[in-house]
Amino acid sequence: MSDPASIDTAVESKKGFDGLRVVSLESRRAAEMAKLIEKQKGVALVSPSMREELVDDDRPAIEFAHRLVGGEIDMVLLLTGVGVRMFIEQVERHVGRQRLLDALSDIPTLARGPKPVAVMRELGLTPTHRAPAPNTWREVLATIDANLPVANQTIGLQEYGETNPSLIAGLEARGARVDRLQVYRWALPDDTAPLEANAKRLAAGEVDVVMLTSANQLNNLLVVAERLGIEEAVREGFRNAVVVSIGPTTSERLRALDLPVDIESSGAMGKMVADAASGAHAIIERKAKLRQLLTGEPAARVVGVATHEDSDDQKGRNGRRPLADESRLQVLRDAVAGQPWADSDFLRACRREPVTRTPVWLMRQAGRYMPEYREVRAKTSFLDLCKNPALCSEVMCTAVDYLGVDAAIIFSDLLPILEPMGFDLEFAKGDGPKIHNPVRESEDVDRVVDLTSVDSLWFVVETVKQTRADLPSGLPLIGFAGAPFTLASYAIEGGGSRNYLHTRTLMQRDEGAWAELMRRFARAAALYLNAQIAAGAQAVQLFDSWVGCLGPADYRRYVLPYTKELIDALDPRAVVIHFGAGNPELLPLIAEAGGDVVGVDWRVELATAWDRLGPNVAVQGNLDPLTLLAPRETVERRARGLLASVAGRPGHIFNLGHGIVPPTPPENARALVDAVHAGIA
Repeated sequence: MSDPASIDTAVESKKGFDGLRVVSLESRRAAEMAKLIEKQKGVALVSPSMREELVDDDRPAIEFAHRLVGGEIDMVLLLTGVGVRMFIEQVERHVGRQRLLDALSDIPTLARGPKPVAVMRELGLTPTHRAPAPNTWREVLATIDANLPVANQTIGLQEYGETNPSLIAGLEARGARVDRLQVYRWALPDDTAPLEANAKRLAAGEVDVVMLTSANQLNNLLVVAERLGIEEAVREGFRNAVVVSIGPTTSERLRALDLPVDIESSGAMGKMVADAASGAHAIIERKAKLRQLLTGEPAARVVGVATHEDSDDQKGRNGRRPLADESRLQVLRDAVAGQPWADSDFLRACRREPVTRTPVWLMRQAGRYMPEYREVRAKTSFLDLCKNPALCSEVMCTAVDYLGVDAAIIFSDLLPILEPMGFDLEFAKGDGPKIHNPVRESEDVDRVVDLTSVDSLWFVVETVKQTRADLPSGLPLIGFAGAPFTLASYAIEGGGSRNYLHTRTLMQRDEGAWAELMRRFARAAALYLNAQIAAGAQAVQLFDSWVGCLGPADYRRYVLPYTKELIDALDPRAVVIHFGAGNPELLPLIAEAGGDVVGVDWRVELATAWDRLGPNVAVQGNLDPLTLLAPRETVERRARGLLASVAGRPGHIFNLGHGIVPPTPPENARALVDAVHAGIA
């Protein structure tokens, strides 16, 4: 199995930047940055992008100083070294330098990082506390939580060149009163010609690497680009280059603007340049392959797929709907003609054709119930595993080999798609996924990035390619994504939920905001799934794991239009499995939203579900996952009973009603697959 970091031997042989054109927007340390780039054999294109400029009115700073020396401020947060120095110089003649320093010595102080600490030392001061690396507002709040109760306290906040709303909101949520101090702002450099030159280079595609050490460098570059009328071209230049940032704050700003973060470094500039030099060539190669994969020559036109030549009444978006049932099946047949998986039992069942034996695969067939998986997880975090295509393929192929299933599904998760959409995602040990900046109010929807590229999700595309290459040639591969409602619920609740209170509140209170959020997730999921199809998936499954909390009327109004929009946008040559769990009353509406196969959970008899769905879809399911905790004889008996209820009707894929649970004995999962293959006898 290949190492994903080793794209090819040509890339491995390159040393440093090896002639790459590297843009940096460093200002005060521009000369040092240029030397670091050139030392790594790069072409240094360094343009100062900002300067600190004193605010015009010094009265707010003077008034802040009087409150400080008067004992009205209980604690001071110092965020920048330059801000500390400017504050002292600006107000000392009004309140007295020593009096000001004494006041700072008498109350707790928290320095955000090394620069304010250094300036404080120059002034003869020592901070009471110091936020650890990477020195973001999150570390500031964590330090406060660990050491400094702030409820009912007045906190003096010496700000950056612009306000940090997240930090202020965090302080206020802890009961603090925030007294803001801003003595400078970030302005454009006096000479903008070098910055304009780099903006033009980016717009022309003449930049290989962009390095940013602050979010404001990016802001000022885009201001200049807008003045020149080339902002969109500059943004495209970012997407085609390797983008390197220092720290999560800069990365968050990039993602908020729908720009990639290819390398996130930490610490000093030297490390940033070294990280960029060591990884740039592999990322350039990867991006080129991804673009070729997703924008290459279109496949030959297949029967039933709408094109610009088709009449309007034949067209659905991308040709998926509306199509007469037989035309749709012919599209699926033609899409795999001549491929080794064309007549696999799994794909034949998806097309509702006769099969040699009932095909079976299991949701979470590679997971915590397997000792091999637990061994891998002991060495890496879940999110890091999801971002390692070789390991993802290994985990899935191990499960396929052990179980003998008829299809593989890529090993990944529903939620990595949220990161490039601006969400701060963490998989906390023992607690599952956590989103630290959930959508709670209507105005929060505006900060959800409308995904336009899968560059930042390259690892999932590469996982599809790697798994397809490693699987037996005739075994179909399934990609997957979360459905809009389930993604929205995670984004709003901030994690798991029992009652989906926040989700349903936003849905009912502001239908316009809800519609916009659902459309953004629908577009993102369609882009994501089409990339997986292009990379080698024969089918894709849409997981609507949480939609069962809704009744039919709410589903029809708040979910169906957006799920249908997503499915209609998918490449019509791949099978679509639509799985919505939790409420059997939704099944007819789920079928109406779209899909070639509808997944059914265990809360309804399979025959009843099929009757509700009608004859024009295949059905997947629907054994209760907890059955696998029973003795082997019970597992086999339940499998035979479910098969008997199908009564030989074409179009059944055997699966669980949800994923395998962690306590499941692996041998029971394998016994289930064997029992399904053996049939009713």
